[in-house]
Amino acid sequence: MATTAQLFEEPFDADEYIERLAWRTPGGGSKGGAEAFDPKKLLEEFVNHIEELKQLDERIQRKVEKLEQQCHREAKEFAHKVQDLQRSNQVAFQHFQELDEHISYVATKVCHLGDQLEGVNTPRQRAVEAQRLMTYFNEFLDGELRSDVFNNPDKIKEAADIIQKLHLITCVYLKGKYHDLERQLIQEFTAAQRRGEIGRMREVAAVLLHFKGYAHCVDVYIKQCQEGAYMRNDVFEDIAILCQRVNKQVGEVFCSPETVMAKLIQSIFENRIQAHVKERLEETHFNLGSDKHTFLSKLIKNIFSCYLESYIDMERQYLQNRSGLILQRYYDSKNHQKRPVGTGSMQELKERIRQRTNLPLGPSIDTHGETFLSQEVVVNLLQETRHAFERCNKLSDPADLPKNAFSIFLLLVEYLCVDHIDYALEIGLSAIPSPDAKNANLYFLDVVQQLLSLRFDKQFNDHLMPLISSSPKLTECLHKKKEVIEQMEVKLDTGIDRTLNCMIGQMKHILVTEQKKTDFKPEDENNVMIQYTTACSKVCAYVSKQVERVRRSMDGKNVDTVLTELGVRFHRLIHEHLQQFSYSSMGGMLAICDVAEYRRSAKDFRVPLVLQLFDTLHALCNLLVVAPDNLKQVCSGEQLTNLDRNLLHAFVQLRVDYRSARLGRHFS
Repeated sequence: MATTAQLFEEPFDADEYIERLAWRTPGGGSKGGAEAFDPKKLLEEFVNHIEELKQLDERIQRKVEKLEQQCHREAKEFAHKVQDLQRSNQVAFQHFQELDEHISYVATKVCHLGDQLEGVNTPRQRAVEAQRLMTYFNEFLDGELRSDVFNNPDKIKEAADIIQKLHLITCVYLKGKYHDLERQLIQEFTAAQRRGEIGRMREVAAVLLHFKGYAHCVDVYIKQCQEGAYMRNDVFEDIAILCQRVNKQVGEVFCSPETVMAKLIQSIFENRIQAHVKERLEETHFNLGSDKHTFLSKLIKNIFSCYLESYIDMERQYLQNRSGLILQRYYDSKNHQKRPVGTGSMQELKERIRQRTNLPLGPSIDTHGETFLSQEVVVNLLQETRHAFERCNKLSDPADLPKNAFSIFLLLVEYLCVDHIDYALEIGLSAIPSPDAKNANLYFLDVVQQLLSLRFDKQFNDHLMPLISSSPKLTECLHKKKEVIEQMEVKLDTGIDRTLNCMIGQMKHILVTEQKKTDFKPEDENNVMIQYTTACSKVCAYVSKQVERVRRSMDGKNVDTVLTELGVRFHRLIHEHLQQFSYSSMGGMLAICDVAEYRRSAKDFRVPLVLQLFDTLHALCNLLVVAPDNLKQVCSGEQLTNLDRNLLHAFVQLRVDYRSARLGRHFS
């Protein structure tokens, strides 16, 4: 049989085998030799050799059967071990789920408890602070400062804070009552003057003497004195009669009649006489010299000087009222009550927990698709501010023009940028759902889209810049503008980042729900159609919608920046998702088909980096199906040669034949 074994060495050829057997048989050669050709010996040798081959076949068959039985036995034992491991894994997974639910429950309880503690602690702190301030206030009333905070030089800051709060409290409560009583006294004085009750006028004037509104009382008296006083054709005769009548009366009413008479004479000159002179000059066209217009303009300006001195205060008050009314009408039309922006340590703790975990910390705000940004509101606010800048340019003293213009600009920042735009951003941030929310509404992109459509640089350049360009206020304005824009950009970046997290969360939810382990390790390898899986199809459809939505919501380089970030996160999600499965030969082909479909979706991003990442992922998936002997060649290809060796090995380990085919030796 040793001879027979030698005859079966590779490569085996039947004709050569017969020739070699005949050649080795004495008398079997076709050309004779030492012995002549003997067909009987050759036949006998063939018969004996056939018997030996049959015996050899039987022994090999018995050995094969024995090995097959051993293989079946070991396969059953391995299957039992796998089932035990699966049961253990299922138990561990159930324990993990219970632990995760318990953690979520505890976290929710902690946050709820924190809310309750904050709700209880805040009134308590306010009550304690109020009691403390009352104690200090009593010390001031007693005239003896006993507390250490007022006697210790090291606590001067704390003492200053207490004094400031006490001063504010007293000013707030006394100021309102002060003005209210002052207004009532002036009304009483006016009514008494109309009734001609000199005694009552004298009493009220004596009380008002110690109020700041005493001057206003005098002004009201002078104004009412002149009502109906100019009835004759001769204005000077009317003035003389008025002065005689008032001169007698002011001595009975006011303690300083000379001051009241002086104000009356000033009022008569600045109002009635100046108007009479102007009227006469214009009627007769007197020649006032070459400086006629300057002379008249000075006279007219003097008439309005009292108003021009306090112009900016009136302008600011008017602009505040108009701007507040515009905003209030808008929010009323939306049936929206402006909510305070959340602040405080507990709110910050919630935000940090939400950002670092996916725990539900209460429902997000439902805005019903409303962005709370209005192009009409912006236009109206800019229009009001433009008119204010025009009035400021005409009515301000040249020395005060830059300061007044900057004051108007600050009001624009307050009502447009803070009260409207920044408020909409805060609402948008609060409305962003957590990444694990199902069917999340990515409403913040609508806020971004509408915000980018609001342009107010023209107001700054066309109306504000000419008024401050040659003053130190220019630097202050530019700094304020930069500060406001940077604050908006930070909130936009935060909102977009969290919105991208929501998109990835939606994709992850689809993959977890739709992707099955049998997708990449089918039970029947021969009846699998080569196409992408259901999970892949739904993810790609979702990605396509989000890419289009990003393009609609943004413009310029913002689109490429956001799509690059979304594409990188999308690639990372798919890369990590594929590493959760093991792949048969046909399953590997399905994975390649899925990645090819993901790559087609990546083309919609129009970002070279994203497409390159998916090209590399597609090349990595080829490691799931290539023959073991070709692994080294594939790994040294153009797309994989620069990748980390451990990454390549990790993908090869996903193959179901990794251990049986001893693929690890290709990476040794």
